Amino acid sequence: MKTSGLNEKSCLCALNRIFGFEPKIGIALIERLGSAEAVFGLDGKSLSEFLGPCSKYLDMVRAEEVPRSRDELERLARDGCRFVGIGEEGYPSLLRECEDPPIGLYYKSVSSPEEIFNSRPCIAIVGTRDFSPYGREWTWRIASTIARSQRRPAIVSGLAYGVDFTAHMAALENGTPTIAVMATGIEEIYPYRHAALAERIASSPGSAIVTDYPPGTGAAKVNFLRRNRIIAGLSKATVLTESKTRGGGMITARLAFSYGREVFALPGRVDDIRSQGCLNLIREKVAEPVGSPEGLVEALGLGTPSRLKRRDFLETVEEYYKGTVDGKVLKDILSVASTVYRIRGVSIDEICRSTGLQYGSVSSLTGMMEGDGLIKTDLLQRCFVGPMA
Repeated sequence: MKTSGLNEKSCLCALNRIFGFEPKIGIALIERLGSAEAVFGLDGKSLSEFLGPCSKYLDMVRAEEVPRSRDELERLARDGCRFVGIGEEGYPSLLRECEDPPIGLYYKSVSSPEEIFNSRPCIAIVGTRDFSPYGREWTWRIASTIARSQRRPAIVSGLAYGVDFTAHMAALENGTPTIAVMATGIEEIYPYRHAALAERIASSPGSAIVTDYPPGTGAAKVNFLRRNRIIAGLSKATVLTESKTRGGGMITARLAFSYGREVFALPGRVDDIRSQGCLNLIREKVAEPVGSPEGLVEALGLGTPSRLKRRDFLETVEEYYKGTVDGKVLKDILSVASTVYRIRGVSIDEICRSTGLQYGSVSSLTGMMEGDGLIKTDLLQRCFVGPMA
């Protein structure tokens, strides 16, 4: 069935949905015929000649898929989401160099795709969700130092718990763009707790939430594995800060290596299971070891990082939790944080007396803030301002 006058972007969007798991086939058709619109202009016989008579895609490449995509893009645009297809201006140039780029990307941002993807270098920072205090602290230090470099690259990660969340937050707190590559449709934020972070990213100039999965795609395991190729493909270098021998961060690092990109890994204790992935990559010569954040910035060719200006502690704490907890909890967090800041080495009992909060509540809040690297405690359970504040 032939079509005419179809919008090229709608056709690219339709092909992305059809050939999502095998984009090479869709891209080969586009390149051979000269446009995505021409693919939908083929009759059944011609399509069979291109794809083969037994191809599962013969019944999927239908003209009615194009208006469906057009309606989808119009609906998404009302929510601030857009689509850029391969061959269009703004499609990520580094991603196009990979052997398996997506036919297109959905993105939500206040900036143009050219500004998001092609105006500055991108550095991926990835690792485990279940990171240690060591991994948390050094992820923050590395991401913050990269963000303060002279060239101020975009920091790319996957919006997950642990390393991803910390990398995105460090980028935002230090005023550099960050790109969150999701494994779901553009409308579905996973994990849900990071919805406020995703919205903050989407509303920050140069930053974006990104996915190649069409709307309605849920959080399936295979989708997380496949999206790692986009994190690696967007980035000139990938930094693995902490990982077990298997995991998404390891997959991203190895993909980056296969694309001929630079890979770095943070060394850790040899007896810590969460450092074994990094140590393996260093031993296999896949990754260069990170000796210091400043040395990494120099190795990446990003210039010299600027001096860190210490922000007000309470401002940092409020920014970290705003939108992720309700107002009453945030008020209690700030009350506890204020006491920790005023009284170096304050005990939980002393915090209770100062704030009027119950012991269980204070213990829970200090534990949460310590887990997020905002405060630290010693063996006597005395509290101090932490490394990320």
